Amino acid sequence: MKDSYRHKGLRAQLVEVIRQKGIDDPRILDAIGKIPRHLFLDKAFEEWAYKDVAFPIGHEQTISQPYTVAYQTQLLELRGKMKVLEIGTGSGYQACVLVEMGAKVYSVERQQSLFIRTSEFLPEIGYGMIRTLFGDGYQGCEKFAPFDRILVTASSPNIPQTLVDQLKEGGKLIVPVGNDEIQTMKRITKLQDGKLEEESFGNFSFVPFLKGVVKAS
Repeated sequence: MKDSYRHKGLRAQLVEVIRQKGIDDPRILDAIGKIPRHLFLDKAFEEWAYKDVAFPIGHEQTISQPYTVAYQTQLLELRGKMKVLEIGTGSGYQACVLVEMGAKVYSVERQQSLFIRTSEFLPEIGYGMIRTLFGDGYQGCEKFAPFDRILVTASSPNIPQTLVDQLKEGGKLIVPVGNDEIQTMKRITKLQDGKLEEESFGNFSFVPFLKGVVKAS
């Protein structure tokens, strides 16, 4: 798969755009500068890969805007080899950023066709260490719980209790909460006594967090 000097130059420009928007963690900027985002899109839409915009990937889902990926990642406050659960694998781009940050990533996707495609694609570009799972994101991943961090990449009307339950003490959950049009990014920290600390950040617009799974036809 081709990653040319032109692609690398476009990534460097994207990194600078994200930096100017306030992302200052050098590990995140390095990850975005390294991952060949154009490979996550159909070749016909390659020109969109390094614009700071979301883009449809089919199944009513998108590859998130790079700034949004960086913003959610920065809120996670990753350190060391943390175990991270991602809800909504999508194209796999966000999961790759998490891996570049040193995380051990488990990622759940409800659309079976997308799950199959991404699970085959990630090893081809060197990210076979990401554990992709087909399932209902609202159920989390009890088998591998508890997690240091949980990241939800779709909008939820509320904070899913099942995901809170799968956090370690001291763990953090990042989830956009709100209606179908606008959501507020929330960071939920599970304190040592089991109580929750809730912080609110900027407003965003995500695809909805839906229950259940969609089998491949």
